[in-house]
Amino acid sequence: RWQRNQTSLADFIFEGLFDDSLTHLFLFSLTMVIFLIAVSGNTLTILLICIDPQLHAPMYFLLSQLSLMDLIHVSTTIPKMATNYLSGKQSISFVGCATQHFLYLSLGGAECFLLVVMSYDRYVAICHPLRYAVLMSKRVGLMMVVTSWLGASVNSLIHTAILMHFPFCGPQKVYHFYCELPAVVKLVCGDITVYETTVYISSILLLLLPILLISTSYVFILRSVIQMRSSGSKRNAFATCSSHLMVVSLWFGACIFSYMRPRSQRTPLQDKVGSVFYSIVTPTLNPLIYTLRNKDVAKALRRVLRRDVITQCIQRLQLWFPRV
Repeated sequence: RWQRNQTSLADFIFEGLFDDSLTHLFLFSLTMVIFLIAVSGNTLTILLICIDPQLHAPMYFLLSQLSLMDLIHVSTTIPKMATNYLSGKQSISFVGCATQHFLYLSLGGAECFLLVVMSYDRYVAICHPLRYAVLMSKRVGLMMVVTSWLGASVNSLIHTAILMHFPFCGPQKVYHFYCELPAVVKLVCGDITVYETTVYISSILLLLLPILLISTSYVFILRSVIQMRSSGSKRNAFATCSSHLMVVSLWFGACIFSYMRPRSQRTPLQDKVGSVFYSIVTPTLNPLIYTLRNKDVAKALRRVLRRDVITQCIQRLQLWFPRV
C-alpha cells in the first residue's frame, strides 16, 4: 500500500500533441500564435470595458467576466504545454496536475453558469426593457457573477479532491496536453463506477441544465421579437443575441462532445481535439465575435485608438485608487 501511495504522488507524464517532426513544429508555432491572439483579444476586451464609460453597463460587465475566464483558461494549459515542448521535459508534478485540473474545471463550470446569466440579461433587455434597471442592476449582476465563480469553484474542488485521492497505477502517462478529467481518470486503479456516475450527473447539471435555461430564455426572446412592429428593433434584437448564440454553440458543443460521451466511445485523439476546441479555439474566437459583431464595442475600440490608451488607464486607476 505504501508503494501504491508513492506511485500516486509521482509526476505525471504528458503524451501531448506534438513531437519533434517539422509538421508538429509548425502546429506548435500555429498554436502559440493562436494563444497570443487569445490573450491579446481578451485582454483588450477587458481594458476596453474598464476604460470606456459607455461600456459600464451590466451586459458589458458580463462580457468582461467572460473574457477574464477565457484569459485564465487559456493561460492554465498552453504555457505549461509550451514549456514542456521547448524543454523536452514532458512531466508535471502531482500538485501541479491537481492545480491545473482544479483551475480548468472551475473556469469551465463558471463559464457555463455565466452564459446562462448572459442569456437572462438579454431576456430582460428585450422582453422587459422598462424594468431592466431593476431586474439587471449592477448589484444583481455582481451577485450572479460571484455565484457563478463560487459555485463552479466548489464543484471543481470536490471533484479534484476525490479524483486525486484515488490511487494511480503503473507509468502515469496522461495521453493529453494537460490534466483534463477524462485523461486522468483512465490512470486510476480499481473500480470508479460510482465516481464516473457522479461526474456524469455533474456534467448534466453543468451542461444540459444551462442549455435548457438558455433555450427557455430564447423562446421568450423570439416570441417578443416576433411581436415587435419595427423592423429596426427586430434587427437590433437579432444582432444583440446572435453573438451570444454563437458563443453558446461553440462552447457547449465542444463540452458535450468531450464530457457526455460514454467512456467506451472515447479515444485519446478525440479527447485532445475536443479540448483544443474549447480550451484554445473558443477563447480566441469569443473576443473576435463580440468585438466584430457588437457596434458599441467596435465604437469603443475606435475611440480608444484615437486617444492615448496609457493615459486613459492611468486616469481610470486614479479614480479607483484616489490619493490619500
